[in-house]
Amino acid sequence: MVDSQYYLPNDIGISALDCGEAFKLLSPKEKLYAHYLSRAAWYGGLVVLLQTSPESANIYVLLQRMFRKQPPAQLESVATAAGLSPEEYQAFLVYAAGLYANMGNYKSFGDTKFIPNLPKNKFKALVWHSQAFKESPGEMEQLWNSCSELIYSLENRQKQLGLGEKGITTYFSGNCCLDDAELAQKFLDSKNLSAYNTRLFKKDAEGKHCYEVRLASAVKKECAVDGEGETCCGKYEFEDSMFIVKRGDYAPLMERVCQNLEKAKTYAANENQKHMLEEYIRSFTFGSVDAHKEGSRFWIKDKGPIVESYIGFIESYRDPFGSRGEFEGFVAVVNKAMSARFAQLVSSAEILLPELPWPTAFEKDRFLKPDFTSLDVLTFAGSGIPAGINIPNYDDIRQTEGFKNVSLGNVLAVAYATQKEKLTFLEESDKDVYIKWKGPSFEVQVGLHELLGHGSGKLFVQDEKGNLNFDQQSVRNPETGELITSWYKGSETWDSKFSTIASSYEECRAECVGLYLCLNKQVLSIFGHEGEEAEEVVYINWLNMVRAGLLGLEFYTPESKSWRQAHMQARFVILRVLLEVGEGFVTLKERTGADGLPDAVITLDRSKIHTVGKNAIQKFLCKLQVCKATADVQGGRALYEGYSAVTDDGAHNFLRLREIVLLRKEARKMFVQANTRLQGDAVELVEYEGSAAGLILSFIDRFTDDAEEVEAHLLELSSRDSPCWC
Repeated sequence: MVDSQYYLPNDIGISALDCGEAFKLLSPKEKLYAHYLSRAAWYGGLVVLLQTSPESANIYVLLQRMFRKQPPAQLESVATAAGLSPEEYQAFLVYAAGLYANMGNYKSFGDTKFIPNLPKNKFKALVWHSQAFKESPGEMEQLWNSCSELIYSLENRQKQLGLGEKGITTYFSGNCCLDDAELAQKFLDSKNLSAYNTRLFKKDAEGKHCYEVRLASAVKKECAVDGEGETCCGKYEFEDSMFIVKRGDYAPLMERVCQNLEKAKTYAANENQKHMLEEYIRSFTFGSVDAHKEGSRFWIKDKGPIVESYIGFIESYRDPFGSRGEFEGFVAVVNKAMSARFAQLVSSAEILLPELPWPTAFEKDRFLKPDFTSLDVLTFAGSGIPAGINIPNYDDIRQTEGFKNVSLGNVLAVAYATQKEKLTFLEESDKDVYIKWKGPSFEVQVGLHELLGHGSGKLFVQDEKGNLNFDQQSVRNPETGELITSWYKGSETWDSKFSTIASSYEECRAECVGLYLCLNKQVLSIFGHEGEEAEEVVYINWLNMVRAGLLGLEFYTPESKSWRQAHMQARFVILRVLLEVGEGFVTLKERTGADGLPDAVITLDRSKIHTVGKNAIQKFLCKLQVCKATADVQGGRALYEGYSAVTDDGAHNFLRLREIVLLRKEARKMFVQANTRLQGDAVELVEYEGSAAGLILSFIDRFTDDAEEVEAHLLELSSRDSPCWC
């Protein structure tokens, strides 16, 4: 019996993301703009298959070929003839839906591998009985042979994403380790190159290490080309190694992204949108992060668009080193009622920021009021869909030019709905109030997390001319009382300095800001909560955070002593901080459940939130910000990794609690998204049911015009790199 964390259960929650009403309100021009942006996002989203695992693209093509010939309803009778039980066929559909939803065979939230919950011989029998096999037996057999072993393999290294012996990654060739990643980062910094759109491949040549830095771009040529200016491609000697900067990674997919962005440009609402798309096209054509940054500047200036979008190599959670971005693209429509609340929060930001527990010198010189909108997602291509976003992730832009915040309303509406019987680790007396207030409290937390969490705090920087952005003679470290002695220099960034812990550390800082500022009555009033109702929201927000910290143990791997999910590590750290403070504020106890199996319960003393709880978060949050601001990697790592440690000693046996969490875990929901389709000059929305079959159909319909060509490109790209993963 395979450990249940490595397959998706047949009854996994699958919900349709409803955006029908929002889409209906768009003008014909806005619908066309949204359509072509969505096409660009979906083509780019296929890149994630190649960023996830060596086998993901091949599994995707295998499934697409089967379902294009026989959609799920038709394939069911084939499955029966092939000897599959109804439960086994459902397990096959859930696996396929999971691969599409995660854009690969590793969970986007947690980075663990998932395998089909049916025997390998049954899966093979279904492939062999399929119409796709009957029409092209040689091709289908070759496809099956290329990925079937890895589909089912649960060797230790293949159980999770990671670098070297810790797991699987396709951001680095299989012979790379942490030392190689660190050397490559130094090289990139020396050339003022960003790692966001790169992958690293290592070879040995002429007795020295040779590294290929591959840029994602439609153009493959390594010389300067029209429209680019100076090229960064070429060979470089660096610290006894050779670095070759090349482009052309994912070229055919990047080309399709650019073609659709070009079409979207025709329907742009204003000059900012046009210039934004021009820069994105330049970025994806030549592999230029600088062009993407320029596009992001125009994007920030595009205030309050009806159709909002962002696209590119964005989040670095899944790069084991923490510097390379996974491709994502989203298109969404503004929800005006909820956006009005967020606009009010933005207006209050300058009053709320001084409430944060660090001296004013550690806050940005001026708060650049961002757009903060609630959106209904039409398209979110990538490995998963978050509840909120704060972008761009370029610190130099966020600090001096601004950013945008996005809350995804239709995701929030379905992602966090909870059934009482599935609610774990809470006292019965907490469950009803938790279910009632979890949605509203999470809305407050997301708003504060994105706007005043990620949007707050200054980085101390020395520019290329040697100028500092703070007064070295007067600014003191509030923790030690001493003058500041460290800061970011040259091309150093938050991600490049704090690397492997940067994402989770920053999520933890933002979560702490949310906890801290939700105690503010003005904040609660903005979201429509007053009096007793407001106190319920506060209580459930804090209770939800400590429960999430316990649930986070699912995403820790004891064998490699590593965390696989940035947000869940952050929440575990907060749980540890609040347990450490004592005074009976948070209690966590093991017990035996009603079913006779091991269980646990977590409680929070609501009468101490405004005193004990607030004081603990205040101190911890200040430490986090000071280490971040001053580029104190050593202090920041010691602090964060200390609280991240999962051990069996001390007051709580967290390794044993992890086993209990795994025993009682609930699988994360998957989302079915609509498609847009051209009907003459008009765009129509095609929606699907919230089921595994519905999710599969949405992907079959997504690439109808050029499916065979796109699949051939994926196989070619996958095959080209296959020797690199050994």
